Amino acid sequence: MAQDHQEIGLFHSSKQQIFVRYLVATLIDLVVLNLFDEYWDNVIVGSFTISLLVAILLQALLKVTIKLEHRVAKWFDSKSFMFKRFTKFMTLWAVLFGAKVLILELLSLVFGDKMVFKGAWHGVIAFLVVVTVMILVEQLAVKINKSLQDK
Repeated sequence: MAQDHQEIGLFHSSKQQIFVRYLVATLIDLVVLNLFDEYWDNVIVGSFTISLLVAILLQALLKVTIKLEHRVAKWFDSKSFMFKRFTKFMTLWAVLFGAKVLILELLSLVFGDKMVFKGAWHGVIAFLVVVTVMILVEQLAVKINKSLQDK
């Protein structure tokens, strides 16, 4: 079976694995975003093209956020001070939540009224719901993929 993957060129290099991982994650985000657009009044996407561009931008910005979170966590892990665990938790929460608010604002600046999250807290809650579902579905896809690997 592994030979079949090599013959058709799948996962030949780590760069290809990264490409496929981001491609699948972006497509998952695209589907999730469009489903929310179709079934929830708090998410409005102007067109399929806009949703594709939003999915690509979200994927890039969420990866930057995760890298920042890991850097902050690593910094805290290298330090020793009183209430380190609590301070680390609160700082990471602030980074993650603050980044989501900045991402939402950036989406608003880039796409204007062609990509709108409405509702509580000027759409922040709707945006957080959509991003959370995206992340959960991405994680589910990773879990399914790992369960299908040859052992």
